[in-house]
Amino acid sequence: MFYWIMKNIVIGPILLALFRPWVTGLEKVPKSGGVILASNHLSFIDSIFLPLVVERRMAFLAKSEYFTGKGLKGALTRFFFTASGQLPIDRSGGKASEASLNTGLAVLGRGEVLGIYPEGTRSPDGKMYRGRTGVARMVLEAGVPIIPVAMIDTEKVMPIGKRLPKIRRIGIVIGEPLDFSRFEGMEGDRFVLRSVTDELMYELRALSGQEYVDVYASSVKEQRAALSR
Repeated sequence: MFYWIMKNIVIGPILLALFRPWVTGLEKVPKSGGVILASNHLSFIDSIFLPLVVERRMAFLAKSEYFTGKGLKGALTRFFFTASGQLPIDRSGGKASEASLNTGLAVLGRGEVLGIYPEGTRSPDGKMYRGRTGVARMVLEAGVPIIPVAMIDTEKVMPIGKRLPKIRRIGIVIGEPLDFSRFEGMEGDRFVLRSVTDELMYELRALSGQEYVDVYASSVKEQRAALSR
């Protein structure tokens, strides 16, 4: 109930009126059943606007740090992420990664919509980076369709490091569902997982028009942080 009130009465109408997002391909999201929406990730606000335009309730896997911040900023961040249906996950690897996978599978098992960022983190510079194979494992284990989604110009509204957004239009392009049923039962094959992930990233790049870089975005961020010390 809280999700629907925030989306349709409190937060949603205000954000939609201010930013006037244009959307194409919304009809490609199935009306029922588990489905993954796999999106590029340019800005903090991606996780807010995609659930706003998708008619069905949608859950995102979000890093747990968004739910543990202190002070007013932490409280507001926690409020927005809870209101938009996001689920905290630990991205430290190992057992934490397995727990994240199980959380996503539980959402899909309930026949709901799950949002995922295959790049694993926001792009540091607007380019698209190599996808992580966790999304491939999830789609193969769940046996659900996966739909590529491109967020357009959200990094111009709220770049990394900015606290307040700029008011301007953004876009959302929803692509055709991808069928990986030919790989059924092969979620333990790392070469299959990489192949599925790369095919997904190719479709995302085609939808978004971003320049593609075949390294992980997290590695780029780590290198830049090291150089700035």
